[in-house]
Amino acid sequence: MGIHAVWQQKAEIGHPAPIPMAKQLAAAKSELGEVYRELFEAAQMQRRMSGPRELRRGEYEIAAEMFPVRHLSGDFFSILEVGETTLIAVGDIAGKGLRAGLWFTHLLGLTRMYAASIVDPGGALAAVNRQMCQASSPPPLTSVYLARLDWLTGELMYSNAGHPAALLLRADGASECLETGGPLLGAVPEAEFESTSVWLKPGDMLLAFTDGLLECCNDSMEEFGPQRVIAEARSLRAGGSASELLFSVVGAAQDFAGPQAQADDCTLVALRRDPSRR
Repeated sequence: MGIHAVWQQKAEIGHPAPIPMAKQLAAAKSELGEVYRELFEAAQMQRRMSGPRELRRGEYEIAAEMFPVRHLSGDFFSILEVGETTLIAVGDIAGKGLRAGLWFTHLLGLTRMYAASIVDPGGALAAVNRQMCQASSPPPLTSVYLARLDWLTGELMYSNAGHPAALLLRADGASECLETGGPLLGAVPEAEFESTSVWLKPGDMLLAFTDGLLECCNDSMEEFGPQRVIAEARSLRAGGSASELLFSVVGAAQDFAGPQAQADDCTLVALRRDPSRR
């Protein structure tokens, strides 16, 4: 008996004929395409929620960008203007992909809410940490670099919650690692976070980033590391814009890695004070 006859016989005795394989594959392909479209839309929403990727105000310019290893990013950044100040946050949620992406909106919202209402960055991080530790489900460990820039005075007040130190690149060739702060968020409910201030002078640049940049590896499994970041940044510091600094460093990391695939999300924020106002 042929296959067509078997299907017909089953249909006659009340058994539905099986769906042809070609139709099953087409349906699966359509469903998969819809999942990819929704992930793409979610990734674009992450970018829009983070804030402007370029901002100019007076003597200052800011550039920011995320480079997720998958569709959704476990990294985040926030550029938020509050009066005569701008809040700058760079964060890294443990893990990557969908699980980290699901926490993205919540942690970005907490960071922006407390940073806007609490002037001291350390106090804002402490508030975020308490909220995370009170969650009904265990939160992912999260590192955050949080700063408040005063456009009028050039003061940059910051606190660092277990995040790679941001680099302050002085116009005179010196560099400083901005490490002051406290532990990772989501680990110790009553953790305290120290804040301190630095002042940006004309020609100074700041580069904040997640560990996906530092841990970018080549075929020998050697990491890009902070010294290469500094070396690349110094080559452009005198005349480059904030956006040029950001993409120059990213390009240098990609050249260093060569064919080695990106293993972790990477996010950078660059800040520059116009050197012509000396």
